[in-house]
Amino acid sequence: ARDTPAALARYVAHFDPSFTGVTGSQDSIDAFVSDPTEQALTEAKDQWILARAAYSPTEAFRLYDGPIDNPDNGPEGRINAWPLDEAYIDYVDGDPTAGIINNPADFPEITTDVLVASNETGGETNISTGWHAIEFLLWGQDLDPTGPGARPVTDYTTADNSEGRGQYLTLLAQLLIDDLVSVNEQWAVDGGAYRTKWLADPVASIQRMFRGIGALSSGELAGERMAVAFETKDQEDEHSCFSDNTNADILGNALGIRMVYLADNPAVSGPSLSTLVAAVDPELDAQITAKLDESVRLVVEFPATFETMIQAPNGDPANEAFLAALESIEDQGDLIAAAADALGITISLDV
Repeated sequence: ARDTPAALARYVAHFDPSFTGVTGSQDSIDAFVSDPTEQALTEAKDQWILARAAYSPTEAFRLYDGPIDNPDNGPEGRINAWPLDEAYIDYVDGDPTAGIINNPADFPEITTDVLVASNETGGETNISTGWHAIEFLLWGQDLDPTGPGARPVTDYTTADNSEGRGQYLTLLAQLLIDDLVSVNEQWAVDGGAYRTKWLADPVASIQRMFRGIGALSSGELAGERMAVAFETKDQEDEHSCFSDNTNADILGNALGIRMVYLADNPAVSGPSLSTLVAAVDPELDAQITAKLDESVRLVVEFPATFETMIQAPNGDPANEAFLAALESIEDQGDLIAAAADALGITISLDV
């Protein structure tokens, strides 16, 4: 147990990659809004996908009321809230005047304060900020059962309220940066308030680590993000439905969970949660490690996009591949809870 601060120090370095990745996305969005062309739109989309790849693993550091999802002031609800009602932001098929962007009577000026105040006002799906609001404004509504959305570049040039749409998108990118910076500062190596608290109580922090990766495995990823869509077969239940990037989201989450348990980060060295579990129950540790590897492998081997897999008939190979990954991720959550119990720690897998 005396070595656990090394594992904790490894754990708290997690937000820098996300921050760096999203900075590139902001730059590409600014460039696109300044000069809206097809090429600039494609580049903004590509940068959003790269930034999501940096962010998704960091979701393993949620679900224990840390600086990102503290119930009093955590910005997670502005960063990654989902599912999103497209019509709350902009026009949708059959309603060309929907959304904040097309409502100058109530929103004569689009500002950051307006976007923050509007987020989740009147309902949980009334999302006005974050990753998926940016995604929607880049890709548009996904009406293609086999592909992503296809927002035309004219939405930012000649279409009604094009200037306001560009302003909205620019503000979203800056707000996302600001929120990630606020979390990053809490984990700062030199004097970060939450980092200091974290390292001061290794037992409580280890409990948080198990809670984060256990709840993300079973409750959030396997449950809310995969099982619900598997049962409804509705692409609106897909996490990144506008870009069809959900396979990568799932992989990023799975890699983040594995990284936390194994302390698999080349930037630092030291013991891990696996080290602690192996000391009391080596067989259980081996089971968890194998299950983490299996989950990652099954997601890497997905044969089709998320929406294709969930809409495939029961028993179809694509549908079965999705179900196998779902069950593996759910099982690893149960094993993580068992590992915590072996160390005398009680966690909940609910979200």
